[in-house]
Amino acid sequence: MQLPAHINPPAPKRNAAPARAPVYALVGNPNCGKSTLFNALTGLKQKVGNYPGVTVEKKVGTAYSQHGQPLTVIDLPGAYSLAARSPDEAVTRDVLLGRRSDTAQPDRILCIVDATNLERNLYLVHQVLDLGRPVIVVLNMMDLAAEAGMAVFPDKLAQELGVPVIPCEAVRGKGLIELRLAMSRADLPLSRHAWDVPGAIAPAVAEIQASLVAHDAKSPLIARAESLLLLTDQDSVRVAGSTPLSARTTEILAGWQKRWSAENMDWAGTLVSSRYDAIGRIAAEVVQPGTAGQGPSPSDRIDAVVTHPIWGWITLGAVMCLIFVSIFTLAEYPMNWIDRHIAALADWVKGSMAPGDLRDLITDGAISGVGGVVIFLPQILILFFFIGLLESTGYMARAAFIMDRLMSRVGLNGKSFIPLLSSYACAIPGIMATRTIEDPKDRLVTILVAPLMSCSARLPVYLLMIAALLPAERVPLTTKVGIMFLMYFLGTFAAFGFAWLFKRTLLKGVPPMMIMELPPYRMPGVKDVGLHMLERAWIFLRRAGTVILGISIVLWFLSAYPKAPAGASPSEQLSGSFAGMAGHALEPVIKPLGFDWQIGIGLISSFAAREVFVSTMGVVFNAEADDGDTAPLRSALLKARWPDGRMLFTPLVCFGLMIFYVFAMQCISTIAIVKRETNSWKWPLFQTAYMTGTAWILALLVYQVGRGLGF
Repeated sequence: MQLPAHINPPAPKRNAAPARAPVYALVGNPNCGKSTLFNALTGLKQKVGNYPGVTVEKKVGTAYSQHGQPLTVIDLPGAYSLAARSPDEAVTRDVLLGRRSDTAQPDRILCIVDATNLERNLYLVHQVLDLGRPVIVVLNMMDLAAEAGMAVFPDKLAQELGVPVIPCEAVRGKGLIELRLAMSRADLPLSRHAWDVPGAIAPAVAEIQASLVAHDAKSPLIARAESLLLLTDQDSVRVAGSTPLSARTTEILAGWQKRWSAENMDWAGTLVSSRYDAIGRIAAEVVQPGTAGQGPSPSDRIDAVVTHPIWGWITLGAVMCLIFVSIFTLAEYPMNWIDRHIAALADWVKGSMAPGDLRDLITDGAISGVGGVVIFLPQILILFFFIGLLESTGYMARAAFIMDRLMSRVGLNGKSFIPLLSSYACAIPGIMATRTIEDPKDRLVTILVAPLMSCSARLPVYLLMIAALLPAERVPLTTKVGIMFLMYFLGTFAAFGFAWLFKRTLLKGVPPMMIMELPPYRMPGVKDVGLHMLERAWIFLRRAGTVILGISIVLWFLSAYPKAPAGASPSEQLSGSFAGMAGHALEPVIKPLGFDWQIGIGLISSFAAREVFVSTMGVVFNAEADDGDTAPLRSALLKARWPDGRMLFTPLVCFGLMIFYVFAMQCISTIAIVKRETNSWKWPLFQTAYMTGTAWILALLVYQVGRGLGF
């Protein structure tokens, strides 16, 4: 098959075919479609984890060439430059330079560029080509460039860079066959790329390069590329897991910088300007700008509404209401289906086994505990569907843009809103997303308030309490949505309030200006959104099948032992058990909130994960149920009573519990991530104290004031 010139350009030198399947690194600017292309190439053949020593996500997938050969693809974090300004960019730089001992240096590199912003994207490509590795440039979003009236010529770009250039529309799958053909080649050409380092800088580059070869065991090409980065003063971020420079290289670098500082020479600016001059000449050859006077683009027309000072807020509010309405309406049928089958499974086990501890362990511990959480899977999937949809269409960045003015009033900028928005799904990726915030104080404040955003783990608790709060068979949908919206609003308002407080007390600082790229609107990638949902569903089910199952079994044991004397009621058995002892010990602290010792058991178990509260209530209150009773958990809660016969889960108590869960820091995993991100126990302990203390005070006020008003 004869390939076009931009896929198979002439080259003076070719590297030999690797003896094993090559490893590709996928690099590109944020919002260039890198994740979409990664998903299109690898499908479900992905493994997601973290780079050891740093909480930066590591995605590795398996793609297949046109000949069926497996190819390993590493999706590196988005970066505008290899001169790192954040931990994300530092990981990308270190992997490409071979600095990380935990990740082998990739054999080949896929550079994804946005065809609508070619000159800006070529800065990273220009640096990658310095590495002297086989490179394939993927010219993505060609359809959007055409819509903007631009003409981009892949043939000319391939000739200028000397590497294969593949025009692509990753969302629609166009260009994937050509890309796989290029990736299949055993003789990918090395780039003919070259640019002139400024004369005043060249001696320093040569000396540092020689030291990196001699003392840091670098190849000459890698050493040259690394020396250019070391002379860029923005490249100052170091992360755990990377190989440090030798003392000799550090000494040479410091010597040149001291010399240039004495001469008032801007060495970093000189290097950057020289590189941009070379890029500008390439862009002028390969891009024909759109015709002037065409009028606003479709993205501009949409932005006129969704970023409007008034209509933008209305749009954001409408989106949030749509999400909540969908959670209650669309999920009802699959939830009922899951509930019926869980009840049928429990009944089958009870009918198949003789009464005893083993049967109780399976029905009241495993099935009741896990089933009480799994039933909320449809609602969590709907939440992640909408989050994936907002990210893939480009609306998420607009939400941050319209929030910038509000964020500035609390001392932050719109960039902090993206981690906060991500925390609606889970605080852990939200906290990890703060790595893109350059100011350390802003980053720390965002980390401290991110868990206040109501994550998906709180959703089962809210839904259970709303069901108990509104026990009528027919409750208006607007009432359910209104209560749910209130919980999310309270968490968001609290996050902004505490951010304002921290920025004026503990972490004083001036909010920086926000410079954010608004990506063009795109049709959502159904496959990307689907993979996102499946990935989160698997994480949720894996937790249900491991952590929650384990906790449910342990909790059943703690609630079933030590055994009460013969003839004791189920209530007496639970009260005298190990779990009951822990609940009774906590009861004096939580009784002013309207909570009893049984709720206290749920609060204790919630520190493993918030949604465990639901399975705990299932175990605790099923322990009091008759053998044949498989009624929904809501019915069991409504039957619960204080010793004097008063109803336990009154509307006031249910509302107070929701308020408590809005503010309380009940997630060991989040505490661990905060410790890793801040590299200190000081901040996670402070975070746990201020959040849980606030939760106790507000729940106390709700209950005591409510009682005083006669509720």
